[in-house]
Formats: sequence, structure tokens, C-alpha cells
Amino acid sequence: MPVDPAFARFDMARLYDAFNHHGEDGDFYENFPEAPCRVLDIGCGTGSVPLRLARRGHRVTGVDPAEGMLKVARAKDEYGLVDWVQATASTFERPARFDLAIMTGHVFQVFPDDAETLAALRNIHRHMAPGGKLILESRNPLDRAWEGWTREKTHEQRVIDGIGPVDVYYQIKDVEGEHVTFDAVFTIEATGEILLSVSRLRFPPAEAIERLLRTAGFTEVDLLGWWDRSPYSETSPEIIAIARA
Repeated sequence: MPVDPAFARFDMARLYDAFNHHGEDGDFYENFPEAPCRVLDIGCGTGSVPLRLARRGHRVTGVDPAEGMLKVARAKDEYGLVDWVQATASTFERPARFDLAIMTGHVFQVFPDDAETLAALRNIHRHMAPGGKLILESRNPLDRAWEGWTREKTHEQRVIDGIGPVDVYYQIKDVEGEHVTFDAVFTIEATGEILLSVSRLRFPPAEAIERLLRTAGFTEVDLLGWWDRSPYSETSPEIIAIARA
């Protein structure tokens, strides 16, 4: 599970947290479990979704390889509701078996190839209770979302406590096959300091995602196209896969 070195830093993780909020997707994950259960969040980042689930009474474990991200998550978890684990998707170990595993924020797209994807999915499958479900999301490559990742279309400013106004924009560096590399450029207005993160994402098609899940041992794979639970189609912006262990 590749780690952007920028997000090992607490300051960069704070900026990420300020600009990345879970709206319809967060509501989807929060409302998915019908009864209290054990939830595993792989690539939990700064912890927004795990905390929402924990406050609903679920027993939640959040796994992320980036120290800075987990530091922000722990700071938000004032009551110690979540078990935070610094590890990758393919190497984490927990004695519990989980009823629900989730990969939010398009974390699934950070795996660069089938080998790393399968290593992660197999480790997740090993941690699932019989009949448990895994939900993951990936942007539909047919929608070509990256074409909108330009400075003009993505520029945004927010005021962050203790930092002040911060600008951000995203810009594409390279598109090669299924892989898109882009920069996130943050500028702190008070000092003029510029902070940069570089991300490389894979955009696998729906049929490849289903194949990878089944190869890893999951069954009954359902594909949705948006957070309203509409079925996936070629025009859907998202590929939301729900697979049974």
C-alpha cells in the first residue's frame, strides 16, 4: 500500500483533513450497518468515517500506514472510541474478525497493480467474519474524472484554525494507461509557504475490480454507481463494489 511521504507529516495531514469531507459517501457508510457490528476501515486517513461509525455504537478499527494521518485521527477521537492501527492493508494483523470492512476515499485506487491489490484484499478477507461484507469505491475510468483536475476547476480556499487561510488546487502530471499522477498544491497565505503532495492512482475498470475481489475469495459482488445505491452503468461516476466474504 503506497504511502505519500507528505502525509507522514502532521501539518500535511491537517491540511488534507480540512479540505476533504465525507458528504453523501459518509452518509452511505454510516447508515450501511443495520445493527451494531465490528467494522474495519482500511486506509482510514484522518478518521472521519470511523468516528462516525463508532459514535453509532459500532466497534471500529481504523488502519492507515501514514503516521501524520493517524495523529490527526487520534486527536479527533477524544473518547478513545476507535482502535487506530498504523499498518498497510496487506500487513495489518488483528485478532478480531469483522462483519464489515470498508475502503473509503478511493483508497482502493492507490494500489498500483494486481499483485498489491490482491495482497491487500486477501489480508482483508482473512480478517472477515463468515458472511461479512467488504465495500470499496473506485472512480469509473469511463467517466474520465481526471480531466477536471486542473488549477482553474479545483482551486479552493479554507480558513484553518491556527494556520489561517489556505489555498489548494490539483493539477495532472501524467496519464499513462490506467494510472494518473497528480499534484495537490497547498499555499499558506500568511507565510506564502507552498506544500506539495504527489499521488498516483489506478483507474481499473469494473470488470477488473470484480475479478480481483473474486480471486481474493470474495463472492456475490454487487456494483453500484452512486451513493443513492443506483446500480452501476458505464455512465456512472463511481464503481462501488459490495462483496461478501
